[in-house]
Amino acid sequence: MDKQLSLSFDNTAIAFEAKTDKDLKRANFLFSNIGKPWLVKFGATMTPLAFKLGLPIKGIIKNTIFAQFCGGESLEEAAATALKLGNYHVGVALDYGVEAMEGENSYDAAVPEFIRAIQYAATRPDIPFIAIKITGFARFELLEKLHRKDSLTPEEQAEYKRVRNRIHSIAEAGAHHDVAILVDAEESWIQDPVDDLTNEMMSLFNKKKVIVYNTFQMYCHDRLEYLRVSLAAAQKDGYLLGAKLVRGAYMEKENKRAAENNYPTPIQPSKQATDNDYNTAVKLCIENLDKLSVFIGTHNEDSCMLAARLMHEKGYKHNHEHVNFSQLLGMSDNITFNLAHAGYNVSKYLPYGPVKEVLPYLIRRAQENTSIAGQMGRELSLIRKEMKRRRI
Repeated sequence: MDKQLSLSFDNTAIAFEAKTDKDLKRANFLFSNIGKPWLVKFGATMTPLAFKLGLPIKGIIKNTIFAQFCGGESLEEAAATALKLGNYHVGVALDYGVEAMEGENSYDAAVPEFIRAIQYAATRPDIPFIAIKITGFARFELLEKLHRKDSLTPEEQAEYKRVRNRIHSIAEAGAHHDVAILVDAEESWIQDPVDDLTNEMMSLFNKKKVIVYNTFQMYCHDRLEYLRVSLAAAQKDGYLLGAKLVRGAYMEKENKRAAENNYPTPIQPSKQATDNDYNTAVKLCIENLDKLSVFIGTHNEDSCMLAARLMHEKGYKHNHEHVNFSQLLGMSDNITFNLAHAGYNVSKYLPYGPVKEVLPYLIRRAQENTSIAGQMGRELSLIRKEMKRRRI
């Protein structure tokens, strides 16, 4: 049988080959409980409070939800996790998961942290990507003002110049060390300046190969068209487009703000509309691999299978250098490890940072997981299938 057609995401022996029996039992416990919205809501409220009160809960969090979804508290610990994944031909997108502290000093201090990560990644074939958020280097209100096209004061112009310099330093380091930079999407009401900055960095550093990727959230109804616009702009200006495709992460917040401020929501009318746009975007990218690199960030099996099938139909090798698949650490191992086993480029998004500081990220993961229809059931059924196979 044709190898492509035999690609399956159901093989649990491959999916969980990197997991010990203890790891599987922990995952079973976690996903059983993450599936209960009331428990997630309770944890999201009580855990930050427990930290504030100085209660000794760090150990509990570190050995449960942190161990499942994070690579470690430091770059060194994250690197050890990356090494383990690398043994199974799974790469890593390093994501410093600390939510940015406000203030110019904090923004400045973040730059060397990311450059250190880039320099370290350059020494490791298993760390091809670094993820950044523009809000880690810029004041949210400044980005809002830029998005609204309001005129800036001279002080704000100087402030924005510093923002641009920070992002430029990181993109330049990525280009120098041949480590790709994934620029995360943000809320729709600050996305324009994020796009503008990212497009500028792509025009500077994506001349010969893709170093900088912009993120396209397909749960927004205008992003498929923006992907087309971005591809045309890249061709016109003589650079390669870096396209990271995701469904999206701020749906409830977006809908709530649109309702409160009485404007049409940017969110798609249905999940099916999102899926349709996502798969159309995958097709567009696979059809233009001479003009772009695509980073397919999804836990959707159908979208991953579609990309693999399109590559096969076009006669592309599985490890085509312009196609990367990715899932979050601790989730959808059935997709990640089966793709890696079949020879595709695939990586885990690997957040790292001190437990207390990464807490907002972990709470978001838990909340997102409870809201994805069928995600927990799928994770649990695969984990339990493997536990049964191992007789544990």
